[in-house]
Amino acid sequence: MGASSRILLYFSAMFRTALFVVVLLVAFEKPAVAYLDPGTGSMLLQALLGGVAALGVIARLYWHRLTAVFGKSQRPKR
Repeated sequence: MGASSRILLYFSAMFRTALFVVVLLVAFEKPAVAYLDPGTGSMLLQALLGGVAALGVIARLYWHRLTAVFGKSQRPKR
């Protein structure tokens, strides 16, 4: 089993686990009586932007592995 297939299996298992958790959270939700102040929205936006930045750093660190998984071949230099 190659490295690229192990990476795909890992991300597939991680996606299935995340999907399962989201389905459980939606299935068993309860109504909440709460007040969300404007600071909460900015905190959520900051968490979202931090996650996007983290994904960018991970993609940058593993760029060669990602291109190998998706089949981009490198031309040999002359």
